[in-house]
Amino acid sequence: MLLWLFTAALGWAQPGVIQVEVDARDAPRRLIHVQLSIPAVAGPLTLLYPQWIPGEHGPTGPITDLVSLKFRAHDQTVPWRRDSANLFAFHVNVPEGSTALDATFDFISPTDAGGFSSGSSMTTELAVLSWNQYLLYPQGAAPDQLQYHAKVRLPHGWDYGTALAVAKESHDEIDFQPVPLATLIDSPVSTGTHYRTIELGTVDGAPHYIHIAADSDRALAMPPETVKEYQKLIAEAGAMFGVRHYRSYHFLLTLSDHVASFGLEHHESSDDRLDERALLSDALRQFHAELLPHEFVHSWNGKYRRPAGLVTKDYSEPMKGDLLWIYEGLTEYLGSVLAARSGLEPPELFRDRLAYVAAHLDHESGRAWRPLADTAIAGRLLFEARTEYAALRRGLDFYSEAQLVWLEVDTVIRKLSQGTKSMDDFCQAFYGGPAGPSVNPYTLSDVVAALNQVQAYDWAAFFQQRVESVETRAPLAGLENGGWKLTYNDKRSDYWNTTEDQEKVTDLMLSLGVRVRSEGSVDDVVIGGPMQKAGIAPGAKITSVDGRQYSAAVLRESVQSASTIGDPIEVVVKNGEYFSTHKVDYRGGEKYPHLERENRKPDVLSDIVRARVN
Repeated sequence: MLLWLFTAALGWAQPGVIQVEVDARDAPRRLIHVQLSIPAVAGPLTLLYPQWIPGEHGPTGPITDLVSLKFRAHDQTVPWRRDSANLFAFHVNVPEGSTALDATFDFISPTDAGGFSSGSSMTTELAVLSWNQYLLYPQGAAPDQLQYHAKVRLPHGWDYGTALAVAKESHDEIDFQPVPLATLIDSPVSTGTHYRTIELGTVDGAPHYIHIAADSDRALAMPPETVKEYQKLIAEAGAMFGVRHYRSYHFLLTLSDHVASFGLEHHESSDDRLDERALLSDALRQFHAELLPHEFVHSWNGKYRRPAGLVTKDYSEPMKGDLLWIYEGLTEYLGSVLAARSGLEPPELFRDRLAYVAAHLDHESGRAWRPLADTAIAGRLLFEARTEYAALRRGLDFYSEAQLVWLEVDTVIRKLSQGTKSMDDFCQAFYGGPAGPSVNPYTLSDVVAALNQVQAYDWAAFFQQRVESVETRAPLAGLENGGWKLTYNDKRSDYWNTTEDQEKVTDLMLSLGVRVRSEGSVDDVVIGGPMQKAGIAPGAKITSVDGRQYSAAVLRESVQSASTIGDPIEVVVKNGEYFSTHKVDYRGGEKYPHLERENRKPDVLSDIVRARVN
């Protein structure tokens, strides 16, 4: 293997800077043109296309969207051959007399709005440019040692935002300062014709910005009070961690109904994507309130401190997701706390989210066979898993369930220290160190040791029980330690309603044991629940309920009627070309989760989300 790496890189002239020029003028037509110039000498050379993308936790590099690939050197066309095993590798033989290998290719941005950065990232009005999609790098070279000089040409009149330092600008061309490959890939560019940059202020010597690209000017209207809440977020994060591991920070917020919707962390920026009108109503702004705080926390937890299994030699080495329940789960917890402390999320919404998460986890039939740890290890598979029988399979619970685990950790620390210590103390100890971007890997033992320095406890046994063991019930002790308990009634919370609206589903998983899409298709059922016992499975389409054409309202009314009349609910479903009638024996009415105050216990949960900065 070492011999092959040496041979494969013979054609690479290590000194020098790799030039990458991205022509994005065709971004409105979902096409990007790329030119690369790689210092090279005569001999065989293997170039790699980035495969394992940091933050996406999987081999998500969109290699199939790289087209029209051509190489030239010393005024000659250079043939290439894809590796038969590693489909992200291209072999060339650099001709005698060469000092550089030039490559050109185009990149096709898909129209599918699903997925992450490899999903739709462009409309006629905007684009998010992810550098990993527009470059190749020599095999055998460390990303921190490769220097890239990047240039981009934007559509006329488009504005942009990025964490990259600019060397110069001319008209619609931006020339960035040379940076290591790892920094380039970690620094996407957002751009668009409807664009707004909001300065959040310089704190601890670091300027902060929100750059908004939208499909319309109207969508850019972030209310002044929301801007103040994001300024408060910056201050509250400083109070939580005590140090900043970035030189400046840039929230790249994209507002469109036609690009992939997600958040992706970077060390000095984040790629945050929401619906076009996400800023235009209180309900939607609050519903999405945790996205930017979550990605912001990743600058500390995920980028600066990173699980050792996610620190790889380059973008071809597989990542190991064993500790994603810390990388993502702890970030989910700290991000939600910061959203509440900054005022982006009211305390009652913070509690409604926790109730929603806890109740669904508590009704997952997959808990009987799959421990939380396995959802992290298999994360790269679960990101792509279908929704059918999701409760039986279990999904990305290393986010949501781990959030409850870390809430419990916080309450245990507070209880044992009699309120003198908390997770804030852990954050300042574990995420301290020198300011500025760097990577400091960790293991579970490191986390356990840091927790014990804050508050002595058998944390290793705690995590063994909560994470590695099969637990048929969700971890609710953090809620109970926090002075609240999970209860159910027939009233939907505002958060529940907004979630259903956003996901276009009717969620009766906690009562009837079914989740139905807006057109009547059964998305999931609870194993052993009333619908599943009646013979109804995911994929079936409900056509009528109690003799009436299906609608969400009709289904809910039948559930309510059955609780008083006592008759089974008659459901007709269509499977393929066949119809069948099913009697659903359920009389318990609708059930929705809420957190109820336990007055005999201190209200620790409210103290956790109390602002630390005036």
